[in-house]
Amino acid sequence: MAKTSFPALLARVGLDWFILALLGMIGLANLWPEPGLQEGPLSLSALTNYGVSLIFFFYGLKLNVDQLRAGLRNYRLHLLIHLTTFVVFPALVLGARALLMSPDTVLLWTGIFYVAALPSTVSSSVVMVSIANGNMPAAIFNASISSLIGVFITPIWMSVLLSASNGQFDLQGIILKLSIQVIAPVVLGLLLNRRLGWFSEKYKSALRYFDQLTILLIVYTAFCESFHLNLFQNYSALDLLVLAAGMLALFFLVFGFVLLVSRLLHFSREDRITALFCGSKKSLVQGSVMVKVLFPPTAVGVVLLPIMMYHALQLIVASILAKAMINWQPTPLPAKTKIES
Repeated sequence: MAKTSFPALLARVGLDWFILALLGMIGLANLWPEPGLQEGPLSLSALTNYGVSLIFFFYGLKLNVDQLRAGLRNYRLHLLIHLTTFVVFPALVLGARALLMSPDTVLLWTGIFYVAALPSTVSSSVVMVSIANGNMPAAIFNASISSLIGVFITPIWMSVLLSASNGQFDLQGIILKLSIQVIAPVVLGLLLNRRLGWFSEKYKSALRYFDQLTILLIVYTAFCESFHLNLFQNYSALDLLVLAAGMLALFFLVFGFVLLVSRLLHFSREDRITALFCGSKKSLVQGSVMVKVLFPPTAVGVVLLPIMMYHALQLIVASILAKAMINWQPTPLPAKTKIES
């Protein structure tokens, strides 16, 4: 029997170097926070801001207007995915607020709601749909549109929550900052798509590593500040296990909801798969970007913890489910019987 390497074993369960590197960044921030606390135009914090703008410039460079226009036709699928992402998710977390929140866990619960308000992830959603043989054009369309509209919807959701909590949330200022750092680079990339789109396609692997390295820097600098201020001293290992269980329960609850609705709507097998993976996932990229604008540096580390946990769990579970669904044939609803008078 051929031996299986350790990286291959990790890949089978959805773990990769990036998830392990995220954990490593947290450990490094705890042991050596000083570099992440420095300020200035060449500090790590400033470099992450430049990296974020480049991420979204290259994201816009990948977008093809013709493909997006063609994807508009399947409106029922799009509505299900985006209503699940931006309405069902927040509603579920708000419904569990009484169970999750206490005076000691307000910031952590804010991070959980932040997960619920985020858009769907792009790359991993498309990858999972591809593995399970789903509707790829619809997956690309919905993941891309979700990221764009999330720049506006996520701050609106957070303004509702934070304004209700302390009455202080500058929504206009937040949208302006995100427009400069995110929307403007996306639009610039989109305008240059016809001329330079080949670049993003040719170097997509290198650009993916660039995205991941930028996120690792964001995580490191965020946790440096949090460890420096001892923000995690009130959270035990049991608290983290409960958080992980809650994130996993949230994923399966939404996954089951989308499965039920797509069945009631008589979606095809391919559309069901696309709805399941695009509707149940959340974007760590967007979460890492917007957290720096929406929250003060002193809170970023704790707020990031739930989305990092959800990201890791969704990759592991979705990877297993996608491979199991390669030959999946969904059971159709029973035909309606005609009642004779």
